[in-house]
Amino acid sequence: MEPIILAYIGIGLMVGLSGIGSTYGVTISGNAAIGALKKNPDAFGNYIVLSALPGTQGLYGFLGFFLFQGQLTPDMTWGAAAGVFGGSLALALTGLFTAFRQGQICANGIAGIGSGYDVFGKTLILAVFPELYAIISVAAVFLINGLI
Repeated sequence: MEPIILAYIGIGLMVGLSGIGSTYGVTISGNAAIGALKKNPDAFGNYIVLSALPGTQGLYGFLGFFLFQGQLTPDMTWGAAAGVFGGSLALALTGLFTAFRQGQICANGIAGIGSGYDVFGKTLILAVFPELYAIISVAAVFLINGLI
């Protein structure tokens, strides 16, 4: 097996799993928004923001591809391939799980807003906590890319 194959497997996992996490996250929060619209249709703008928030992890996975793109050469070393694979796997798993959990936080906030509670800002703050770990993974990919 050539080293570049290992790197491409990592890239595929990074883009795919972070995208899957975002898909689940925005679906969970989007479903909550549909239910909340029945109770409080005037808060649609808040629902959109909270529903879209878990989609950022999928974008981070795609950003990781662009960060590693310069490393993907036919003559790359096993060390470089391992770096790309490891960084990609870290971002893949972090993106998958943080987007899913962030969607759950946003869904609860959407349900609260739909019930008439003023919890948009507080929900946004709480939803940023899982996002922080996805951002740390992107930073790790950036640093790993610099070391290769």
